[in-house]
Amino acid sequence: MKISGFSYIRNGFRYGYPFLQSIQSILPVCDEFVIAVGNSEDGTREAIVNLGNPKIRIVDTVWDEQLRENGKVFAAQANIALRETTGDWAFHIQADEVIHESDLQRIEAQIQLADNDQQVEGFILDFLNFHGSYNYLNDTRYQHRTEVRIFRNHLNIYSYRDSQGFRRYPSYEEYLNQHKGFKINVKAMKVPVYHYSYVRNPEQMNLKSKYFETFYHEDGYVEKKYQDIKAFDYYNIERVKRFTGQHPALMKEITETQNWDFDASKIHRKLPIKDRLAYPIEDIIRRRIGEWRNYNLI
Repeated sequence: MKISGFSYIRNGFRYGYPFLQSIQSILPVCDEFVIAVGNSEDGTREAIVNLGNPKIRIVDTVWDEQLRENGKVFAAQANIALRETTGDWAFHIQADEVIHESDLQRIEAQIQLADNDQQVEGFILDFLNFHGSYNYLNDTRYQHRTEVRIFRNHLNIYSYRDSQGFRRYPSYEEYLNQHKGFKINVKAMKVPVYHYSYVRNPEQMNLKSKYFETFYHEDGYVEKKYQDIKAFDYYNIERVKRFTGQHPALMKEITETQNWDFDASKIHRKLPIKDRLAYPIEDIIRRRIGEWRNYNLI
């Protein structure tokens, strides 16, 4: 059984991605790691090369700046790396996601256990979505709690929408022709992904958010939206909760040198009526009412 890790990145340093930590976090369980590295100007490619790990294989790419529909450029980059993998199982990790070293043995064991069970096409992992600070998590109803990150390779499974998840398709050609795909059958692994998308200093976070939106909207819309914004407003959120666990060891230097303040008491977005009703119920039952799932849980 062979496991292939895969990812994509462009200008990781400029936009504050912990991409080196992300790659290294799953290397121990991977037989190879394929990463699509977009045309970067900040030393991203050189840093990956300097890791000096023979498992890592770089695929050089040029991002299509005109691909503005629903973040499809991200799916395209994920698929470029995926189609270069050779393993029996594919393990996707994005550049702002890190796996804790204490969970690696469990991940490998569960993949090994499922290898002979053809009913299992993949696994969903839980998400710890950090927000504003390395000490707080997004606790709203509008952040994905689980997603497909591990799946059987060579089943015509490709990135869905903007690379958040994956679906199975009749063929790659059908995928390119906008086939909606089929949800894959997965098991819950109960292993967390440490997701650091919303933890950068506010100025860099604003820079990253503006760039991110250029792959969803036209330049005029993006420029108008951000013309008077210099720093990201971390307080425009409904609620957060304190993180009481331990970060992966690879993130130690980053998490211990946070150079901006985040005061959770300053959160200012008001709860819509439906959420005022839903949150107390969900807190009790520990489930999200009406949660959309991009997979079939078995």
